Amino acid sequence: MSDKLNISITKTAHSRLADIDFNNLPFGKTFSDHMFIADYSDGAWKDFRIVPYGEIGFSPAISALHYGQAFFEGIKAYKHADGKVSIFRPDKNAERFNLSAQRLCMPELPVDIFLKSLETLVDLDREWVPSRANHSLYIRPFMFATDPFLGVTPSATYKYIVLTGPVGPYFSKNLKVKVETYYSRACDGGFGFAKAAGNYGGSMLPAMKATQEGFDQLIWTDSKEHAYVEELGAANIMFMMDGKLITPSTRDTILKGVTRDTVLTLAKGWNIPIEERRISVAEIIKGIKEGRITDAFGVGTAATIAHIAEIGHEGELYTLPDPAKRIFSNRVLDTLNELRYGRSADEHGWNFAVGK
Repeated sequence: MSDKLNISITKTAHSRLADIDFNNLPFGKTFSDHMFIADYSDGAWKDFRIVPYGEIGFSPAISALHYGQAFFEGIKAYKHADGKVSIFRPDKNAERFNLSAQRLCMPELPVDIFLKSLETLVDLDREWVPSRANHSLYIRPFMFATDPFLGVTPSATYKYIVLTGPVGPYFSKNLKVKVETYYSRACDGGFGFAKAAGNYGGSMLPAMKATQEGFDQLIWTDSKEHAYVEELGAANIMFMMDGKLITPSTRDTILKGVTRDTVLTLAKGWNIPIEERRISVAEIIKGIKEGRITDAFGVGTAATIAHIAEIGHEGELYTLPDPAKRIFSNRVLDTLNELRYGRSADEHGWNFAVGK
């Protein structure tokens, strides 16, 4: 990575760090002192800067607000016992960031700029990285179109911004989830594989309806038949069935999760049989009834490993084995914690060191 990127830094005059209750960190509501900003115009990224976190101004006509040219990534940084800070697998997020940009007809961001923006910002606000177990610094890079033009055409100008903020666990309990059989998250030929803002906007109504019914999350199914499992609300989904780790194969309706890739890599190293394929809802229900499914969980940057305790489908509720006694998902969670907090050897080179 190039160290020659010229980033101007304007430090805040008054840090808010002393005012933060690190024992109470609702996800996504607390932001660190600074943010990174870059602009795209005339075919190039320019004006790289770190400024105090705060409001930004723009025209009410910018195309992101009207035509949805906007997407984001989610990454976490962790503090080790010796005070060092590392970001977990940001190179994979850089790769997916540019896949989203391609699909939404937006400019790609060179990987070295992406990584340097994260490293410089996190290093500046490294005191914001929590030291508590199961806590981290959440990093949110995003891009949006800025042309003040009400025409359905790709913007010629864009902003890239990175925010950070300390967070605790995303889920504080085992999940009760519902198989969605009417609404769809994504369709073939769409952009379900991208972290487009519109994907999340469209998911809110069905998610709210599920919450009103007493569920925590949805299991999204395919848009044609609602017969095949795709994703779990805010994460990819995995099952242990007949001693095999099975997960939906990625396609243009399914996000290629970084945590998903991490779990599959660990499983391969442990010689656990893996199947990446289409998984029918009927197969899952049958597997639960017959006691062949021993584990079910969501995997994602925010969620990490989220145990599924109950699955609702067509008015019936199916209970899975006790999450506390599950062997595979708990082994994965323990392994990830040891690795990300620097307590075990980083054999895969997944921890990206910040600063010195």
